[in-house]
Amino acid sequence: MEEIEIKEWGKEVFDLLSWYKMDVVKNAKVMVVGAGALGNEVLKNLALFGVGNIYIVDFDTIEYTNLTRSVLFREEDADKGYFKSEVAARKLREINPNINVQYICGKLNTDVGLGLYRKMDVVVGCLDSRLARLQLNRLCMRADIPWVEGGMENLTGNVRVFKPGENCYECGLTENAKQNIFQQLSCAGVAHRNENVGRIPTTPVIASIIGAVETQEAMKLLHKEEVQSGVFSTLMGKWFHYEGMHNHISVYDSQAYFEDCPSHECWNDVVKIAALSADTRINDVFTLIQETLGVKEVEINLRNDKFVDIIVSKNDNQRFTPMLPESKISDYIDSNYDLYTRSRSDLNQNAYENINEEFPYQRLTLHEIGIPYYDVIEVTTENGVFHVELTADEARFPIIVK
Repeated sequence: MEEIEIKEWGKEVFDLLSWYKMDVVKNAKVMVVGAGALGNEVLKNLALFGVGNIYIVDFDTIEYTNLTRSVLFREEDADKGYFKSEVAARKLREINPNINVQYICGKLNTDVGLGLYRKMDVVVGCLDSRLARLQLNRLCMRADIPWVEGGMENLTGNVRVFKPGENCYECGLTENAKQNIFQQLSCAGVAHRNENVGRIPTTPVIASIIGAVETQEAMKLLHKEEVQSGVFSTLMGKWFHYEGMHNHISVYDSQAYFEDCPSHECWNDVVKIAALSADTRINDVFTLIQETLGVKEVEINLRNDKFVDIIVSKNDNQRFTPMLPESKISDYIDSNYDLYTRSRSDLNQNAYENINEEFPYQRLTLHEIGIPYYDVIEVTTENGVFHVELTADEARFPIIVK
């Protein structure tokens, strides 16, 4: 029987490119946050390039309005209300069966552990709000990895690159923009205001253009030696702006990095604890941390998501016990008729921002109080502050090395 030669993806095609390194690309780790129109284009391009490990993060489901601009989605996906991240992952595996594609149906700051961010070579943001961009910027700075940001509206779009120590999204915001974002941040949980946000008009063409430039920047960042030697020039400290109404392309300086910016936390002193998982009960968490760090006092800061055990109606003192992270409180209220019919200004919540051995729910797990799998938690002790990784969760997020 004649042997069939199995060809390596991209061999004899990408090898013709002077800069393309097959071993770098097939072992690369790239996270794409946002799987809408822009995310579809970036994901498709990364799969075609043969990027070996792709992680997709998106909490939303597919709607019919997505179909006009999203190459990976079909009408039946909207019919069944499938999650964007799940469908996108399935389609990428069809495009290129040689790559490892994983997905998370959740939010970038409350459902994705910092340990996974730390594993990535590059993160690509395909987001539609400044708040989400700010949150992603802070996480990437904390994880010490570069990220590519893209945005679009109508026939206009832009792309930028941010990297710890060089360029920061938050540093480039105006004071008015920061004020608007921080107002949104203060409206979590019971105080959340439901705002009617209009859809941003875009076209499949602008999504293709901006998604292509974002992918191109991600590929450059993967090829670090070529960037350092000057083979490539990236958009680090630059702003790529495309205006399609009259075909104007501009690239101008956009460098901003101020020492006092709160986004500039870099957790590069992470302590790994092999037995520690988000599924570990809290009383056991304290024991593991005390033994590993050689300390007696431990307090865990819930940096991204407070824990809410009680909601009280000020009007009639009725109590509700959600026992949920704050990020899920709004949905909890919407699904509870007695709460939904009340004014949100009438509701007070009891929330824990820090937990120690006096926390009354010691039998809950870290995940049950809102800490995602493979996260890095901030721990205050009598010997100072430590950053502790939930290393036992690493196996949940496989990385393929070829």
